[in-house]
Amino acid sequence: MKILLANDDGIQAVGLRALYFALKEAGHEVRVVAPVTEQSAVGHAVTLSMPVKVKTFREDGFVGQGVYGTPVDCVKLALSTLLDDAPDLVLSGINAGANVGVDILYSGTVSAATEGALMEIPSMAVSMDSFSPGDLSGQARYCVDLIPRIPWGSLPPKTVVNLNFPDCPIEEAKELVVCPHTRASYRDWYDTREDPRGHAYYWLCGAIPPERISPDRDRALLTDGHVTLTPLRFDFTDRETLGLLAGELG
Repeated sequence: MKILLANDDGIQAVGLRALYFALKEAGHEVRVVAPVTEQSAVGHAVTLSMPVKVKTFREDGFVGQGVYGTPVDCVKLALSTLLDDAPDLVLSGINAGANVGVDILYSGTVSAATEGALMEIPSMAVSMDSFSPGDLSGQARYCVDLIPRIPWGSLPPKTVVNLNFPDCPIEEAKELVVCPHTRASYRDWYDTREDPRGHAYYWLCGAIPPERISPDRDRALLTDGHVTLTPLRFDFTDRETLGLLAGELG
């Protein structure tokens, strides 16, 4: 397969490098177009007010193009300009930190895959439930082995496959569960601190209250040690409320 590989943690991130080498080992043709710097939680941001520049990285058997921009910039630029032919798959990750529930809206990793899906290319986002992952070669090989098992041609248009790994060695992970994403949202707060000059600054903190987490959805299953897979589609329309408002206002 021809695969476009992106992420939001940056082109030197351990997760992207693990996927790159696992894909090459499996015989896939891989093009990497990823941010030069970390772009976590930028969502579907696109650079409009300045030019986007590209730098080639060649190191330790790795070759890729680093973009001074967002994850979505990377996919847009790759598919419209940098690649001669459309890839068979857009793959984004492996992200440091799970992308479940409301994280799918914040995530640059998921947004990179979503941009591929919007351009009608099969797309997958991959994440690990740890913010400081070490060796991800096992998770990368698991992902590469999973790719041909997914019935890409049967999925609805503009679908993103969202894969998450639990925070444990891949050998200890429980079986894959296809499940919906959690509907619980974060309870946020800001830690107020003071810089050396006496000025206040604020650091975002947050957690999903455990009592809000449904046991049959991705967050709970991931915490329990399962690999989770959730199909996502770009359609925010609330069908129930659409009918309600049409009845009241139509």
